[in-house]
Amino acid sequence: MKLAILSRAPRAYSTERLKTAALQRGHDVRVLNTLRFGIDLTGDEPDLQYRGHRLSDYDAILPRIGASITYFGTAVVRQFEQMDVYTPNTANGISNARDKLRATQILSRHNIGMPATTFVRNRADVRPAIERVGGAPVVIKLLEGTQGIGVILAPGVKVAEAIIETLQSTNQNVLIQHFVSESKGRDIRALVVGDRVVAAMRRTAQGDEFRSNVHRGGTVERVELTPEYEQVAVRSAQIMGLRVAGVDMLEGNDGPLVMEVNSSPGLQGIESATQLDVAGAIVDYIGNQVAFPEIDVRQRLSVSTGYGVAEILVHNNGTFVGKTLGESGLADRDITVLTVNRGSSVIPNPRNRVVLEAGDRLLCFGKLEEMRSMIPERRRRRARVRKLPAEPIPTLEA
Repeated sequence: MKLAILSRAPRAYSTERLKTAALQRGHDVRVLNTLRFGIDLTGDEPDLQYRGHRLSDYDAILPRIGASITYFGTAVVRQFEQMDVYTPNTANGISNARDKLRATQILSRHNIGMPATTFVRNRADVRPAIERVGGAPVVIKLLEGTQGIGVILAPGVKVAEAIIETLQSTNQNVLIQHFVSESKGRDIRALVVGDRVVAAMRRTAQGDEFRSNVHRGGTVERVELTPEYEQVAVRSAQIMGLRVAGVDMLEGNDGPLVMEVNSSPGLQGIESATQLDVAGAIVDYIGNQVAFPEIDVRQRLSVSTGYGVAEILVHNNGTFVGKTLGESGLADRDITVLTVNRGSSVIPNPRNRVVLEAGDRLLCFGKLEEMRSMIPERRRRRARVRKLPAEPIPTLEA
């Protein structure tokens, strides 16, 4: 396998470990500076330039895109995707994870437990927002902070309002989040590779510091996760569109609470805490998947005129409830069901014998008009009939 690691820090621990693991396995590997790429759209097919020359062929890439170059870095990754080069983390997945608000919105759709979170912009909405997450103390987060930077614990409402007002005055967008006091300055980092957790550690803050990041002086120790924590970590990474990710979770009273999904997790802390070859596990996974590049499914399935992808909800007391897929008549209408989403579980490539239940969400490919006809119109408020104005037709001035 010919592998390119996209990184601006070739001497960083994580980059060197990944390169070493690839070389030890007999792969041809290079570290390429993300900012030295040029996206070439002049020819018949998408291409890339590197340091002013046409890029040679690669089987796979491993993006290590820093927060400061997210836009350009994801554009480069997206170009590799268009060239059918395998990447465990897609450009869309990296973008989703980098924006904390977008990540929270996506995860909340899929019943992932998270600390109560709000996002407001108007000064008058700040106090009600704090009350909605359970009142002070609250955690205030910059949308694109990393390594604990831009995460502030506000002990009181007035302090929180002052901090938020100050940050917003500098055009910073912030999240207001419930402070999970039972976590006691601890969290769990699970390193997800593919469909499993390959290593996990517990991070503990030092002294009065509530942030447990290693870069903030936190200590680490190996931890064995329960099946519940493993499942939440893997589902969170997959929902975000990432096959290599660090999932940070708080230990809440009612179970795991996901704080963040990191698309470029550092390896030094977790390898030293667990003494596991995490870099090797990542390279092995890429080697096994390299023949199956990630593709933009919606893009590929929507190129035929009149066909596309849509989600159909099985409503309570609807005609589909209690019927099998074979009895639903969808196939007769030229509609193929790709997955059935049922609560927190997914049934991929469902068979005709699968019995549909109320609340199921069917991800379908087929004729758009047929699928559109099966989605009921949104219920709208009935407009109030107003009184006729005193002058129905204004008199035009001469």
